[in-house]
Amino acid sequence: MSRPSIYPIVPYRDLRGALTFLCDAFGFTSHAQIEDSAGVIQHAELALDGGIIMPTSAVDPAAMWLCVRVDDLEAHYDRAVEAGARIVEELHDTPYGSRDYSALDPAGHRWTFTTYDPYAQAAGS
Repeated sequence: MSRPSIYPIVPYRDLRGALTFLCDAFGFTSHAQIEDSAGVIQHAELALDGGIIMPTSAVDPAAMWLCVRVDDLEAHYDRAVEAGARIVEELHDTPYGSRDYSALDPAGHRWTFTTYDPYAQAAGS
């Protein structure tokens, strides 16, 4: 069975409160949580029945976007640029060990493409 490669990123104004609510009300479990030295959550993952969502406070709480894991990020980026995708976040390394870039589709939806694999991270822990 292959692992999912698409992870919804869901923004919240109160991320800690949302994590508690989603676990208590909908049965999610914490898959990963990374905090900075000030105790601010920088990255969170919740799991449910083999799927993972990534709640965040890093963006406009009215917008949701998708994170998609790809095998060859640089080739994927080059393809997107050549096809005219509007790049809104250039290729970069993240504090949690992946490499990402973000682009908008014609409707203005944000897509983040990444090398990050939450299932591999858990297996390596």
